[in-house]
Amino acid sequence: MGSSEDRSEIVFFDVETTIPFRGGQGFAILEFGAILVCPRKLVELESYSTLVKPADLSSVSAASTRCNGITRDAVASAPTFSEVADKIFNLLHGRIWAGHNIVKFDCARIREAFAEINRPAPDSKGTIDSLTLLTQRFGRRAGDMKMASLATYFGLGQQTHRSLDDVRMNLEVLKYCATVLFLESSLPDIFTANSWVSPNATTRSRGNGKASPQERKKNVSTPSRDREQRLLPLNGNVEAEVQDNFEFNISQSDHFNMSQLIDQMKVENLQVGDNMEARPVTESSGISSTPMATEGCSGYACFLAPEEVSVPSIRASYVPFYRGQRIQLLHKDVLFQLCCTGLRVRFGVSSKFLDQAGRPRLSIVVDAPSSLCQVLDGCDHVSQKLNVDSGSSSEWRPIVNRKHGFLNSPTIRLNIPTVINGDIAIYGTEIYQKEASDNAQRLVFSRFDPAELDSLLLPGALVDAYFSLDVYDYQQYAGIRLVAKKLIVHSR
Repeated sequence: MGSSEDRSEIVFFDVETTIPFRGGQGFAILEFGAILVCPRKLVELESYSTLVKPADLSSVSAASTRCNGITRDAVASAPTFSEVADKIFNLLHGRIWAGHNIVKFDCARIREAFAEINRPAPDSKGTIDSLTLLTQRFGRRAGDMKMASLATYFGLGQQTHRSLDDVRMNLEVLKYCATVLFLESSLPDIFTANSWVSPNATTRSRGNGKASPQERKKNVSTPSRDREQRLLPLNGNVEAEVQDNFEFNISQSDHFNMSQLIDQMKVENLQVGDNMEARPVTESSGISSTPMATEGCSGYACFLAPEEVSVPSIRASYVPFYRGQRIQLLHKDVLFQLCCTGLRVRFGVSSKFLDQAGRPRLSIVVDAPSSLCQVLDGCDHVSQKLNVDSGSSSEWRPIVNRKHGFLNSPTIRLNIPTVINGDIAIYGTEIYQKEASDNAQRLVFSRFDPAELDSLLLPGALVDAYFSLDVYDYQQYAGIRLVAKKLIVHSR
């Protein structure tokens, strides 16, 4: 093996893992796949993939099989990680690592696997995490920035959640994104009018993500009338205050150059703190991920339960938005999203408000436990303060509703977004039904029909909810909108 200085290839890699289903259980690698890529021509030079037999075959649960299709029988005769460790080490060591959400998931699993066999883990020359990179440079025009969403956006087919297929799809997505950005930056007069790129995009310092003093001054001094003009009209409904697609701006002058980008990423050392690790979660609470960190079988592992939240660690900051900037909530400097199990539905599906296309904007109201209320009150506090400090005069609407009289129980509203897939409207929330056996099956809806959800999310039903917290300021009303990413409905 040559020295690390001689290893100029980029290695795109991906791991498929088990899903922890009991306390203290970690992730076990079930499959490793990688391709070596020439950084100058972006062509595949070599590939390798292997199934991996975990130390405990019983860790291959039904949940992990649903995630990637890898069964116990499939890995029963596969080599153990120690038997393929030399090959994996040789592929990774001293090279630039690339992948989708690798910093928070795949890299951590590799280090853990080498530690379990008492061997030093490979070192990278630098990392290219395409989830972070594309969110910053491409903008969230493809939705939640999952690999599957990006592939659908570019018409690259379905994601298989198998390692080698996923890394090849990852490379193709990067090529497509680079092409779009190159064209937009080269022909701004043609693309700006009909693209997500704004000629007056607010840019931010790459060093700390904060607006410059001039930008901050400009935003504070913007009259409320101008601020309203930066928002799209949504039929005048207060509950329709937020666009479902939050797009990040790309500065028109920030031309995209792949070789420059690679040089820039080479110096980015792999620094993963404890708060960056994907958390194991129980099978009963479901598996998912954050929109900013959504890949791998961590599933919804980056969503925090109320008991895991340190309220003093919640902060609000401005991030680029497709028409200026918006407030984003962070917990220990990671995008803040919540999960809460066993929420009781107070009011079923509401469809009285419409989105800009005239479709019902769906939501449900659920009882909020005190632990969740405490966290949401903290989110309200930091968001409202930043909103007021920015010069907003909008009336702030608290997340938690405590006005239900004799019921004497606070509630929250969970919004179920609608997204467009081609010419078809579909629910933007993953919806599952959980049987008494604890098996959860995803429900597939053939068409947009709120009546189907109404019969499922009846008052009194219990749901496990995974949701984001989206701050809005629209038509003199401001607050935090809870958007359901995943709902698991308990069968009665």
